[in-house]
Amino acid sequence: MKGICILGATGSIGVSTLDVVARHPDRYKVVALTANKNIDALYEQCLQHRPEYAVVVDENKAQLFTEKLKNSELSDIKVLSGSEALEKVATLDTVDSVMAAIVGAAGLLSGLAAAKAGKTVLLANKEALVMSGDIFMQAVTDSGAHLLPIDSEHNAIFQCMPGGYTAGVRAKEARRILLTASGGPFRNMPVEQMANVTPDQAVAHPNWDMGRKISVDSATMMNKGLEMIEACLLFDMSPEQIQVVIHPQSVIHSMVDYIDGTVLAQMGNPDMRIPIAHAMAWPERFDSGAKPLNIFEVRHMDFEEPNLERFPCLRLAYKAMKAGGTMPAVLNAANEIAVEAFLNEQVRFTDIPVIIERCMDATKIRPADSLAIVLEVDQQARIMAKQIIDELKN
Repeated sequence: MKGICILGATGSIGVSTLDVVARHPDRYKVVALTANKNIDALYEQCLQHRPEYAVVVDENKAQLFTEKLKNSELSDIKVLSGSEALEKVATLDTVDSVMAAIVGAAGLLSGLAAAKAGKTVLLANKEALVMSGDIFMQAVTDSGAHLLPIDSEHNAIFQCMPGGYTAGVRAKEARRILLTASGGPFRNMPVEQMANVTPDQAVAHPNWDMGRKISVDSATMMNKGLEMIEACLLFDMSPEQIQVVIHPQSVIHSMVDYIDGTVLAQMGNPDMRIPIAHAMAWPERFDSGAKPLNIFEVRHMDFEEPNLERFPCLRLAYKAMKAGGTMPAVLNAANEIAVEAFLNEQVRFTDIPVIIERCMDATKIRPADSLAIVLEVDQQARIMAKQIIDELKN
């Protein structure tokens, strides 16, 4: 019986993780669940899974949640609040595995704390790795933590690596990675029409059920750019060795090209429970609840190169990774602010890469050799991005 802490329990990854946990009550015990503000969903999860701890980051909501539990059958659950509480529950002695599923930079410190504590880190938060890069990977090495990727693409790559593979180590027989992408909802939209895209259109992903921020990232293909950076770190490869491939059917989740000409691919229906179950059961396998793939229903699979005129965010991600240092953190911070502004209808869809590139061009690269520097650069990039948004609005 393993103890699991789910950071971001009320998001789509958290919900899918709890679905897998419920299928294997003999394998996992939920120790802690965390949410930002969604206390109604968290309450229902607590009713079903009875964690020892519940964290509500928003302190006002945490007070309401405490009152909600006080006269209920859940009154023995310890309620914590604030971002520091995320680090506390991620490092509890009773926690073996940590699902790091908080979206964006907000998930960095808790995910890093889990890595430093030597936990099995199920990493669904790509932004944490993009921001801290070598710092995160070094923490994994120093503590002896296990790092298992949850993104469907990185999990697919991990499965296609040689037996006994460890994240962060170069597989010398692997020549390159073919990182698949659906192309999102605007793969075939005329480029000149993309300025008029609405937030509702952008979050309507054709294949995957994801949160609003990640859905917009998929529509701009920044999601794939961040995944490229993550793949470089997870599998110790250069940007030149990561080829993004648009595969609209989302059946092949990624591929590894070996030096002898062999290409191994991992396939499955587009259901996040598959990579979640793989990582939770690793090095074994167990039922995920996902529908088995019917290859006859797939019938055919298409592949094409991404158009960088249509998807400039992908170009910017390659530019940031090649520049190195703190530039990936700048890219991520500017993107988070730009996407938020787009979802709030403050800027156009096509303004997102403009904001990011202006931030990158105005920022001096620094070595990303301490967490303090990374967090400082992150904040500076956010301030700059907001200033650029104000200029665009005027």
